[in-house]
Amino acid sequence: MFEGDMIWWIIATLCGYFVKGLCGFANTLVLSSILSYRTNTIDITPVDLFMSVPTNAIMTWKERKNLDWGMCVPLTLLLLAGSIPGILFLKNADAGFVKIIFGIWVIVIGLDSLLSKDGYKGRPSKWQLLLIGIVSGIGCGVFGVGALLSAYVSRSTRDSHAFKGNICFVFFAENSVRMIIYICYGIITMATVKKALVLIPFMLIGLFAGMKSSSVLDEKVAKKIVIVMLIISGVALIISNL
Repeated sequence: MFEGDMIWWIIATLCGYFVKGLCGFANTLVLSSILSYRTNTIDITPVDLFMSVPTNAIMTWKERKNLDWGMCVPLTLLLLAGSIPGILFLKNADAGFVKIIFGIWVIVIGLDSLLSKDGYKGRPSKWQLLLIGIVSGIGCGVFGVGALLSAYVSRSTRDSHAFKGNICFVFFAENSVRMIIYICYGIITMATVKKALVLIPFMLIGLFAGMKSSSVLDEKVAKKIVIVMLIISGVALIISNL
């Protein structure tokens, strides 16, 4: 029914969006880490973007009572500002070089998440907000990855519900605008749309399985397992492209 390449896409989608439903983020990190050995980033990011928009809309609606507009709006604007140079880089950079940068990006984010102490730390300074927003926007523009922003928001919200609601709103707004820009730059094609439509049912299965599992599994333990696996994957990706 599905060719070998598509089977890998289905596996990556199920794994990525299960983690999204469970943790509220990292779907693109997981999906891209699985596919990057066989596929170029410029072919992965737009397909994942098509699936991320409805995913983030669903999770934002579910946690809508926990939205903090004072956090969401500035982060969204900063993320969009960083996305534009990231998109230009994605469009013009060498595929192998992008994979190496992605591997480094995954390792840095993974180590930061693994070594940082959990817990609510309150609102950050304006400089922290500016730096994290712009750098995260560049990461979103190139890789579709906003895990650096996720690490920041997790320390600025009081519980997992507030975290999921706020981070998914920011991603939904950024994803929607980035989709338009991708279309204008020719990064999204009809082949992208067709592949995404095939994968959306698997995305929904993974997402709702993860959301259901979040009430049973320990989210902190699950996050640490995912992070360790991503760090290992990032190292392997760098080595394979040197």
